[in-house]
Amino acid sequence: MSNPCLTGSPFARRQLLRSAAVAAAAAAASAFPAPAIAQRRAPYALPPLPYSDNALAPVISSTTVGFHYGRHHKFYVDNLNRLVENDALGDLSLDDLIKSVATNPNRAGHFNSAGQIWNHNFYWSCLKPGGGGPPTGALKAKIDEDLGGYEKFKADFAAITNGQFGSGWGWLIAEKGKLALTRTANADTPMVRGASCLLTIDVWEHAYYLDYQNRRADYTAALIDKLINWDFANEQFAKAPKG
Repeated sequence: MSNPCLTGSPFARRQLLRSAAVAAAAAAASAFPAPAIAQRRAPYALPPLPYSDNALAPVISSTTVGFHYGRHHKFYVDNLNRLVENDALGDLSLDDLIKSVATNPNRAGHFNSAGQIWNHNFYWSCLKPGGGGPPTGALKAKIDEDLGGYEKFKADFAAITNGQFGSGWGWLIAEKGKLALTRTANADTPMVRGASCLLTIDVWEHAYYLDYQNRRADYTAALIDKLINWDFANEQFAKAPKG
């Protein structure tokens, strides 16, 4: 039998040769499949907000939440995942990673991103629509006992938070069985020193500037009066060591 590639018109022979080459290439590919493309490691996730992005208005606008949560908070998550892509630190929980790098100047980038993720996760839980006002539950009696009652707590919490120079956080914490107020700069968080965090207020400018410009005190007062989530604070207090 004659070879069909050697008969017929030159065009037909070229077509047959091309088809044969394609078939040979496909057979070779099936014998040696391409390796799977490795997926980028991303052990840390941006948790969903516990409410809609307009639920805190008018105290915090949906525009601020969109930038704060959707861009700033997300950036810290994306950046930490980039930093640990080929790093055994990515096997740690977020809490353990923060504690492991807190005093290591060579891991400042890890600490800054991880601390900001932790602080922001906590901050969103500290707020709720229709919150604020006097404390409830077990914290009411403890604030009376350790911090001089709600009105004094309210004034002192605002003062210590507003007194943070530059970017940072104001905190209500429990430590050695007592409540205390403190503040931290930048990405720092009291939990690295063993304190139990109960409430926080974010005073990085991205938390309030679109709504309040330079009126930080108005922002903190509005959060305390209208958004504090005392249910969440009581949950954290119940888990805190009592002595």
